[in-house]
Amino acid sequence: MEVDARARAIVETVREDQKAGAAQLAASALAAVRDWLTSGTVPASLLDRVLDELTRARPSMVPLANAIARCQELFGPWRDSSNVSEQAAPVVRSVLEQLARANERVALSAFELVPEQATILTHSRSSQVVALFRLLAERQQPFSVICTQSSPGNEGFTLARELDQLDVPVTLITDAQTGRFMAEADIVFSGCDTWLSDQHFVNKSGTYLLALAARDQGKPLWVLADSFKDSPGTCQSVVLEEMAPDELGGPTGAHIRTRNIYFETIPVHLVTGRVSDQGVFSFPAEPRR
Repeated sequence: MEVDARARAIVETVREDQKAGAAQLAASALAAVRDWLTSGTVPASLLDRVLDELTRARPSMVPLANAIARCQELFGPWRDSSNVSEQAAPVVRSVLEQLARANERVALSAFELVPEQATILTHSRSSQVVALFRLLAERQQPFSVICTQSSPGNEGFTLARELDQLDVPVTLITDAQTGRFMAEADIVFSGCDTWLSDQHFVNKSGTYLLALAARDQGKPLWVLADSFKDSPGTCQSVVLEEMAPDELGGPTGAHIRTRNIYFETIPVHLVTGRVSDQGVFSFPAEPRR
């Protein structure tokens, strides 16, 4: 069945979004699917096709695929396969609520890890890290942030503006200055696009260097990753998305090859632990708390 224009726009928006983190992308895509379902007649075959395309749209960011899989588990037998809108929309809405609750639980658990008057260093822009920052600001716990530019894409610019609007002092640095400014941080928080099954996680390129600098300078590094980010994949099997080389604005030439790989895998032995909606986990493995 031909995908209608509105459904096609949902898929293309997800494919082209180079700014949103994995959790934010999953939530915005599901919200768009919910709105599409509530706007008219959607047959089961069309819904299945759109959800399949969304599942495969961003291989480095697993929360959307996991959220869709959860929806599909809950749909049940279709009462009327020629129009599943009324049956599917409440399910999508409920999974959206689950995503939001998971995000809130991660922020609440991470809040307990932040010392008073902390200087926090972060790379890129994770919606779960942003949720933590908003919670700290709402509870009037003074803190400041050092955030990287996160090139290419410059997600750090967006984060800096958001922190400024929250009246939070923020120092914006280039990615190359991470090691230099690590000494000024009390604690480091990283987002996560996919948590792999072989003790690695996927995040924006530059996170590996962030983790090395934190380990070298003895700074605690916590990864915020709810259970929607769990994947059976490994660092050998995961697809790391590569974007257009011209985004870097570099020179061209017969012998120049430009690479623009947006994501990388990071071994968990370099980080202090993971904060998920199921608790706080330290490495080496310790009891959940």
